[in-house]
Amino acid sequence: MINHRPGADGILRYATLPGSSSFADFLTVAAPDVLPTVPAADLVTPHATTIAAVVFDHGVVMAGDRRATAGNLIAQRDIEKVFAADDHSLVGIAGVAGLAVEIIRLYQVELEHYEKIEGTELTIDGKANRLATMIRGNLGQALQGLAVVPLFAGYDVEASDPATAGKIYSFDVTGGRYAERFFHSVGSGSLFARGALKKLWRTGLDRAGAVRVTVEALYDAADDDSATGGPDITRGIYPVVMLATSDGTERVSDEELGTVVREILAEREARPGA
Repeated sequence: MINHRPGADGILRYATLPGSSSFADFLTVAAPDVLPTVPAADLVTPHATTIAAVVFDHGVVMAGDRRATAGNLIAQRDIEKVFAADDHSLVGIAGVAGLAVEIIRLYQVELEHYEKIEGTELTIDGKANRLATMIRGNLGQALQGLAVVPLFAGYDVEASDPATAGKIYSFDVTGGRYAERFFHSVGSGSLFARGALKKLWRTGLDRAGAVRVTVEALYDAADDDSATGGPDITRGIYPVVMLATSDGTERVSDEELGTVVREILAEREARPGA
């Protein structure tokens, strides 16, 4: 709750009292200038793609390639697009990279602020709804070509069956929120990644199997989409792969990913036309 109180000098200042569980709503009134916005301009801005997520027994895994493009150029080879939103959820970004990262940082604070004010963690649906509201707030920028389309996934701590607690949500630029089953992908390479996921995903996947499926889906996306970067063994650049389970969030090490990537490459060398 925010009260407007004039000080002794007559200048209007903001006084805050506990009550508002939305940090974004608080900033809208108290300090709107710090909210993530980008002036409209005919500039070529770095874009981030591609993100893939799959559910597995007792959790969910999300992976993102490391390339950011600006027009026909590679703007960055090792950008990170997948983040821990809180203790049990993950968020990946696609779209205008700089704006997307700022929105995700604000979203992380939003979830932390809610937990401190309310004394409890938001439900998985509540987290997805909060993110949808923030994306809807960027609609004006999206209509000017500065779109941000995240992918959200997490472990539902309230699920009756822990084996099916992994959840995935996709969004559109208007803030539409959609629950996805089993797997999903967003970004310029999502068409190819989703095609791979349809063939590779299966029920009963364990942690190692889920990691392998997402990495291979990104590999297939990079094979057909120039804006998606494949694993770069020479530079030691691998996808960012994170998991959310009952134990919390975890980032898969580059050492483990290096082993997975080499296995995929060895199989592809044996079937070069596949």
